[in-house]
Amino acid sequence: MLQFYNLEIIVAGTDEAGRGCLAGPVTAAAVVLPKHFQNKILNDSKILSLKNRGLLKMQIKQEALTYGVAHVFMQEIDEINILNASILAMHKALQKLKFDPHHIIVDGNKFKSYKEIPHECIIKGDGKYMSIAAASILAKTYRDDFMEKIHEEFPMYNWKKNKGYPTKEHRAAIEKYGITKYHRKSFKLLPDQLKIEF
Repeated sequence: MLQFYNLEIIVAGTDEAGRGCLAGPVTAAAVVLPKHFQNKILNDSKILSLKNRGLLKMQIKQEALTYGVAHVFMQEIDEINILNASILAMHKALQKLKFDPHHIIVDGNKFKSYKEIPHECIIKGDGKYMSIAAASILAKTYRDDFMEKIHEEFPMYNWKKNKGYPTKEHRAAIEKYGITKYHRKSFKLLPDQLKIEF
């Protein structure tokens, strides 16, 4: 059962989606939920159905006291590496909040201080705390929407289905068609990396 981190202070949960993908941005969200927020199906976005993620996205956007979502795109990922890009995306999402929280809880084990606000990194936090789970829903759904849009531009990679993760189908398409402007050039796009020409 998910819980609130601390009801005495304003807490923002933050999480990202798309760290392990070969294409597309890394997307982060930050969410401050009201104390009365309730939802029995809210959980880590990775274990929820597409339908439930969609329903939760609407409820979170309607009921959150404030939320922010931000993308960091491929070129910047290649320049600063995926870990730094993930943290930057979380900072950008926090910047979009209408007010600063008293405390930030972060899914995972790495973060850099934001505005000297105290923070805590929580492994598997999206399965423990409501605001991190809510952030995981927004990060995943916004990123999925982006990948579905660019799928129309490059349907041969089937991003609608694999969302840019290193599936066999995605790797086979890279081998056959090469890469696009949406691919992360710093990632190991093929097992031997010999067949891609930039």
